Amino acid sequence: MANSAGADRSGTLAQLLARVALADQRAFAELYRQTSPHLYAVALRILREPASAEEILQEAYVSVWQHAGTYVAAKSQPLTWLTSIVRNRCLDHLRRRELDTFPLTSGADDEPAFDPPADSPAPVDLLVAGAEAQSVRDCVETLDAGPKQAIALAFFHGLSHAELATHMREPLGTIKSWVRRGLERLKRCLDGAGFAR
Repeated sequence: MANSAGADRSGTLAQLLARVALADQRAFAELYRQTSPHLYAVALRILREPASAEEILQEAYVSVWQHAGTYVAAKSQPLTWLTSIVRNRCLDHLRRRELDTFPLTSGADDEPAFDPPADSPAPVDLLVAGAEAQSVRDCVETLDAGPKQAIALAFFHGLSHAELATHMREPLGTIKSWVRRGLERLKRCLDGAGFAR
């Protein structure tokens, strides 16, 4: 009986993925509803940081929206395919974090399990936000190491120029220059990506 239920669920998820491949937003919302708790648990198990797990989950669903047409039912179960997307993004995140010298999240372990509240953004809103976030990340990646770290520390941790200079062991003038030039470069990159405000 359990195998039958599992086969039914796989069939349902495969149908949803097929509809998502045709840009069906309702199917995307339903796929999110049915699979996000499991995929969040996978991300949390790997990353051990609720905030990072939620960020990776959002990125993964953006990827699912963009690549649902590449899913081949004969090669893997839908949940296996979705889990592999999340796992790969988690591993990429860990590799990036090893290269950086700053944490991007608080790392609090006492946050509750992922359970989107009723008034949380719709999956399609998350999709759009995720696409914008990806554009920001892509632009940040174009920065040199010094400006990139300075801007990340300033924005994610609220460090002042003086605090950045102490933390990074660089002259205050260098820090101010890195932040100013880095922000100008980010603005040009985001304007070019169509996010001019």
